[in-house]
Amino acid sequence: MEEKKRIMSGMRPTGRLHLGHYLGVLKNWKQLQEDYDCFFSVADWHALTTGYDKTDVLKENVLNVVMDWLACGIDPDKATVFVQSTIPEVAELNIYLGMVTPQNWVERDPTLKDMAKILKNKEGQNSQIGFGLMGYPVLMSADIVSVNAHYVPVGKDQVAHVELTRDMVRRFNNVYKTNYFVEPQPKLNECSLICGVDGAKMGKSFNNDIKISDTEEVTAKRIMQCITDRSRARKNDPGHPDKCEVAFKYWQIFGNENEIADIEKECIAGARGCADCKRQLAAKVNEYFKDIREKRKYYEAHLDEVQGILEEGSAKARKVTQKVLNDVRNIIGMY
Repeated sequence: MEEKKRIMSGMRPTGRLHLGHYLGVLKNWKQLQEDYDCFFSVADWHALTTGYDKTDVLKENVLNVVMDWLACGIDPDKATVFVQSTIPEVAELNIYLGMVTPQNWVERDPTLKDMAKILKNKEGQNSQIGFGLMGYPVLMSADIVSVNAHYVPVGKDQVAHVELTRDMVRRFNNVYKTNYFVEPQPKLNECSLICGVDGAKMGKSFNNDIKISDTEEVTAKRIMQCITDRSRARKNDPGHPDKCEVAFKYWQIFGNENEIADIEKECIAGARGCADCKRQLAAKVNEYFKDIREKRKYYEAHLDEVQGILEEGSAKARKVTQKVLNDVRNIIGMY
């Protein structure tokens, strides 16, 4: 039987996850774990790059992320779920990759530029990029090569980082005259994208998100804040679904084909008010996440089980990363 190809991906623990995480990442991971040998990391070292002074909730955030993963269908019997900082091999591989990576490669990485913007927004114009943040792209590559992954699931905006990892791998292999590391390929995620309730990109820092773990009441309240067709003044005015900035986009994600067609027809005819439309939408979204939220409540009441999953995942991951690091040390010629 042919061995499954290996996938590596991760997520920074910055708090409870929202619908954008579910649609953009977790639905895809759930499918990938069926066909690939998946390693999913809670990247707590990466969280320190811009949140090094906010570690009082770091452990809580790690658990919240993992509970969201498990509730959304990430199966520890099919995928390896672990916390990045429990894998010291990643840190050592980060050193070796850093030694062969030119500075200008790191500086042009779009991921680093995005993180620098986050830091500037947080600390103001006088913010300085720390050594840890500057090395962010190398550490991300160390995550990938620590399990010698074949694929990295990404959106189109993240392909450049995988290309940088490929450059690092190619340079390492050339410098040490080996073909040990696989050149990882980006595995594009063709997913539904969801905007925040204000029409901008959904994000916790923008206060426009809907959490996976929100109650039905909170979800309904957030959806009632969704922007609709700004040109529509009265309930029975003809609507323009193509100009509905948020609500109709949500229907296109969570509604079925017949529902979407009926809503579009009624809106254009002025037979569907925006408030009624959003109330129905809230009920639809709550029904969609009902089972996920029930499953999350189970894990909230069984934190020892969550801890056990992470301990087992770390042990499984280290069996792989220890072999990779051993091989790399031998290739380089370390003592």
